[in-house]
Amino acid sequence: MEGKDLAAGSAGDEGSKDALGKPLGPTPSQSRFQVDLVAEGPRKSCGDIGVAGKGGEEAKGRFRVNFVDPSAGGESPGEPGGGSSEGGNVSGVQNGGDTVMSEGSLHSGGHHHYYYDTHTNTYYLRTFGHNTMDAVPRIDHYRHTAADLGEKLLRPSLAELHDELDKEPFEDGYANGEEGTPAGDAAAAYTPDSKGVVKFGWIKGVLVRCMLNIWGVMLFIRLSWIVGQAGIGLSVLVIGMATVVTTITGLSTSAIATNGFVRGGGAYYLISRSLGPEFGGAIGLIFAFANAVAVAMYVVGFAETVVELLKENGTLMIDEMNDIRIIGAITVVILLGISIAGMEWEAKAQIVLLVILILAIGDFVIGTFIPLESKKPKGFFGYNADIFMENFGPDFRQEETFFSVFAIFFPAATGILAGANISGDLADPQSAIPKGTLLAILITTLVYAGIAVSVGSCVVRDATGNVNDTIVNELANCTSAACKLNYDFSSCQAGAGCHYGLMNNFQVMSMVSGFAPLITAGIFSATLSSALASLVSAPKIFQALCKDSIYPGFQMFAKGYGKNNEPLRGYILTFLIALGFILIAELNVIAPIISNFFLASYALINFSVFHASLAKSPGWRPAFKYYNMWISLIGAILCCIVMFVINWWAALLTYVIVLGLYIYVTYKKPDVNWGSSTQALTYLNALQHSIRLSGVEDHVKNFRPQCLIMTGAPNARPALLHLVHAFTKNVGLMICGHVHMGPRRQAMKELSTDLAKYQRWLIKNKMKAFYAPVHAEDLRDGGQYLMQAAGLGRMRPNTLVVGFKKNWRQGDMRDVETYINLFHDAFDVQYGVVVIRLKEGLDISHLQAQDLLSSQEKSPCAKDVIVKVDYSKKSETDTSIAFAPSSSERTPTPRKDSKSSSSPLNVTDQRLLDASSQFQKKQGKSNIDVWWLFDDGGLTLLIPYLITTKKKWKDCKIRVFIGGKINRIDHDRRAMATLLSKFRIDFSDIMVLGDINTKPKKENIAAFEEMIEPFRLHEDDKEQEVADKMKEDEPWRITDNELELYKTKTYRQIRLNELLKEHSSTANIIVMSLPVARKGAVSSALYMAWLEVLSKDLPPILLVRGNHQSVLTFYS
Repeated sequence: MEGKDLAAGSAGDEGSKDALGKPLGPTPSQSRFQVDLVAEGPRKSCGDIGVAGKGGEEAKGRFRVNFVDPSAGGESPGEPGGGSSEGGNVSGVQNGGDTVMSEGSLHSGGHHHYYYDTHTNTYYLRTFGHNTMDAVPRIDHYRHTAADLGEKLLRPSLAELHDELDKEPFEDGYANGEEGTPAGDAAAAYTPDSKGVVKFGWIKGVLVRCMLNIWGVMLFIRLSWIVGQAGIGLSVLVIGMATVVTTITGLSTSAIATNGFVRGGGAYYLISRSLGPEFGGAIGLIFAFANAVAVAMYVVGFAETVVELLKENGTLMIDEMNDIRIIGAITVVILLGISIAGMEWEAKAQIVLLVILILAIGDFVIGTFIPLESKKPKGFFGYNADIFMENFGPDFRQEETFFSVFAIFFPAATGILAGANISGDLADPQSAIPKGTLLAILITTLVYAGIAVSVGSCVVRDATGNVNDTIVNELANCTSAACKLNYDFSSCQAGAGCHYGLMNNFQVMSMVSGFAPLITAGIFSATLSSALASLVSAPKIFQALCKDSIYPGFQMFAKGYGKNNEPLRGYILTFLIALGFILIAELNVIAPIISNFFLASYALINFSVFHASLAKSPGWRPAFKYYNMWISLIGAILCCIVMFVINWWAALLTYVIVLGLYIYVTYKKPDVNWGSSTQALTYLNALQHSIRLSGVEDHVKNFRPQCLIMTGAPNARPALLHLVHAFTKNVGLMICGHVHMGPRRQAMKELSTDLAKYQRWLIKNKMKAFYAPVHAEDLRDGGQYLMQAAGLGRMRPNTLVVGFKKNWRQGDMRDVETYINLFHDAFDVQYGVVVIRLKEGLDISHLQAQDLLSSQEKSPCAKDVIVKVDYSKKSETDTSIAFAPSSSERTPTPRKDSKSSSSPLNVTDQRLLDASSQFQKKQGKSNIDVWWLFDDGGLTLLIPYLITTKKKWKDCKIRVFIGGKINRIDHDRRAMATLLSKFRIDFSDIMVLGDINTKPKKENIAAFEEMIEPFRLHEDDKEQEVADKMKEDEPWRITDNELELYKTKTYRQIRLNELLKEHSSTANIIVMSLPVARKGAVSSALYMAWLEVLSKDLPPILLVRGNHQSVLTFYS
């Protein structure tokens, strides 16, 4: 960015003074700014970086703008870095224009080196020539908390930019009085000590490692035998097939590695961040274990070669097996020492081993051009077209097949993740992993193929090694290439035990080479380098796995030591595992399992790329473009096929182990969120299915109650939640509505914090429900907003569920008016209505503290500690609405938690607490009584049926009560039985109530009249004008006319309560038709009195009214 663009100042600001006329620090003309180049690799202080250009490939050209006060350092304009408080050689950039000081600097005292990129000083310099809080785009805003590369900086929040200012800016160090979040403060203060950290480039870190790991013992000992069995043509095909699998995996690895910053953990990190902790955790564990056992495998390969040499020279220590154990144990201790000495030493050792390996390969190539007479009896004749043609086709012996040969070769192609496994030690993993891995695959494949063709062109399959087998006379029946070269090895075909040739001698490369001991050194180098790479990889992967707390039991292995955060505990564990398997020394069984573990990792890396591409997540943007989702899928399938080709039982065992670990991690649900492609695909599927569903018309057979429950805070009314959950779980939608009232600004803050908190609470309590908060002026408006806007497409509520307003007689009658109007509004929008009443009540918010989730404590919004609060009597009501008054309205009174309180709960509160959890328990053999008095479309019958399908309620029987005439009881019972059987709903009994219209008892009528007395208008006793005015001001009042008009209906409610007490007092739950009041005709007080008298002193009761559209059908 040009200097003048950065510092477009206004000369008019030069004379800035405060109210007292004092100068405000250095004026714009005095100050200039300097630009520091910041390394994008490991974090360095300004002083460490030096002049621009010294940062090498690690520096990515990120700049930090620092204000420098020239008067402090006394520097001349051309003297770079003189005033820097961090000292040293900072590249100063001369600025042609004036700068504008930000307000944050005005009271920073004597400090003259200013940073304007922390959250505490959020007035940012912009290029627009004036002070602004807005931040310019920069990399530090996008870092993770405590990132390795530098501090995470917090950009000003939207609230800071757009809310009204409550107080003077920065009165408390924060803009607009916003408190810094603990996570943000920690992030801003985090500067890792990076002196002495060793980071590798792509050659030393990836290419060298991968080549050493891929070139194994197979190159020197088995490749010639594979050419003998499969022939040159099929050998090249075997190498090509293995390369196809590894190349596809290499491309997939490159794609994932370039989709964002890669930390330590290699294959585990790539898979877990892409597919999620379930697959990552499973693969991480077996991949780390596979690498640990691979150390043993390579060390035993080395020990076997040493023991062969000892045997040839007759210097065995004890016997072959024990010598392998002794040499293996000594070797692994030395390798452990090199690893613990540090990554730099380990890297140096790898370079030495690579040089030896390349010399050994060169030695073999030179040897092929020098055919000595002494080697001809052993089958080596130099390059010859006849030998090439004879060896081109296959000659499988000893029950070998193409696939068995492929299975033997394939482990030689593995090792492509050796570079990725130390991703945390790479300077720039995003460019190093693709370049190093793919180039290593190319080089090693060419070498494998070249050696296969070369050895197949100059060595015959069988040779006796006998100098006397030369041909003196022409043999008529000898047509082999050896015969044309005057050697007769036909005795080998006849069954004589020949020890030379491609088929019989594993040491062909030693025999061909110019200097045989160098090949032995090559074998040592190949085994030891692979062992060393695995010994380093296993602890690094395991450490990353433990750091993520996927398996809590392994937490101790997460600790790192020294500047490089070396996992010393992991090294010791890997060493012990390797030593154990070396002492077993039977690696023929374990080798195929290890190969399969590696292949399972490759399969999942390929699948990760396919899955991420399929999920179409906007966050999937790999810098490496040469991949294809379908090729990655083919790669994953090929890996699975190869697993079975290598060893079918080992493949099955691998699948079982991966599946077992996957299930374990899924069950444990680690509290991590890495934005995996599994999440992205879940969202995509939900979106696609929702859209597809919205194009389908509703059908009565597929009707399901989709409930909007006015719970308020979900944990305030658990009984309401659990009862509704009983008939919506895995059946229908459940949305917990919460209306926030009070000042808008306060409510908006509460909305955002509550949304995350209560949704997590629902998930933690295994509630299959959504939380939907809204802000409204009053409850009715909030209810209307929710009923109109809640849900998505076809997944919208169709039933409003509310708790019964228990304290309606003590509260403000305007609240009752609002409450009753909710029902009318629900019916207006074609909702069904369910009112739930427990005689003890529903609201327990005054008894218990709202749970503070541990996960929420970590989140930025964990500032507000919630206590059990008693706002007023109003908030203790059992309406299913949480009143959320602002702190300015009334002062909350914290109560002691019931558990910590010394005084026990009173009897009423104890009953309320017990009642709130009654639906969480298994319900015994009891009845669900259904009083289906009015046909509302069948919802009154469907809800109890759905409840009985749940495990806790399965022992309950449905009893159906209907109204009828005394002289038609049997007929009505049979008609209802027929209807229920057509609906395929089981019932234990049907009762027809012939006495439903009998006049209720006098004492009950008197009690009702006494109850409504305070709410009557008594217009007959007042003047007309006064009565009209009173009715207008208090529309909820009951008029004498209204009372007389609905007398029959009133008596019916009282009578029904008597019948309910008589027949259903022992039921677990009662489901009854809700009486409907005509809008505008029946006052709120009278309707509320009906509901009160109908449902009082009963077991839990659901008053249900469907929307009068059929929800049951007997048609198929």
